[in-house]
Amino acid sequence: MRRYVVSKWVKTEAVLHSTAVRPHIPATRILSEESLREMLNEYRMVYVKPDCGTFGSGVMRVDYNEKDAKPYRYQHRKTTRSFETFEDLYQSLKAAAGGRKYLVQKGIRMLKHNHNVFDLRVMVQTNPAGQWETTGMIGRVSQTGKVVTNYHSGGKLRSVETLLGPYLGADEVKRFKAKLKRLALGTAHALRSKYPGIREIGLDVAVDQEFKPWVLEVNTKPDPYIFKVLKNKRIYAKVRRYYKFNKRR
Repeated sequence: MRRYVVSKWVKTEAVLHSTAVRPHIPATRILSEESLREMLNEYRMVYVKPDCGTFGSGVMRVDYNEKDAKPYRYQHRKTTRSFETFEDLYQSLKAAAGGRKYLVQKGIRMLKHNHNVFDLRVMVQTNPAGQWETTGMIGRVSQTGKVVTNYHSGGKLRSVETLLGPYLGADEVKRFKAKLKRLALGTAHALRSKYPGIREIGLDVAVDQEFKPWVLEVNTKPDPYIFKVLKNKRIYAKVRRYYKFNKRR
């Protein structure tokens, strides 16, 4: 059975079948001139990302502000380029994509930590009884000037409490984590119904200004070792134990 799914588009289509998860999936389309134009006009900010890729490589943020002299711009790594016309923007993006299949996704105005955006990684694994279990949550803060939060791209790892504490009270953080747990389990069940060989997933979850969680991406080969930095060592111990158990199966 297929254990790993690389295509972000395929995974998005699979989890959209869940009525509980669907409201938390940002609008996502295959990149084309038409899809980019329509989504920029509707959302004003989108992310363009490779369909197959890891560590945030190739992800670009695209913005449209009709009041600017050069209303179109995109950021790739720490470089920002601006354009007078949509056509010039699109041609530059296509060149940067290098012929690879890309997706365009509604941009989420994420919460920030020390002026840098952050998202949350939620780990879900099958336990020795074969049941899905949410085993860990950790925050990832973007490097200053970058649009991605990935640890391998310079992001910093922080606890969920550290990142949400300035916004929510302790009890509210607990309730929010319980909501994330339900969302993660629902996503795992939805993906496994299509690909029954999957045993672990890592959800990348953005939190918007209204504290709504958005599933940006689902990884079927998540890194278990990022949880090692948490003060609560029992979390990493469980993640690592389940990781090793599932690897042997």
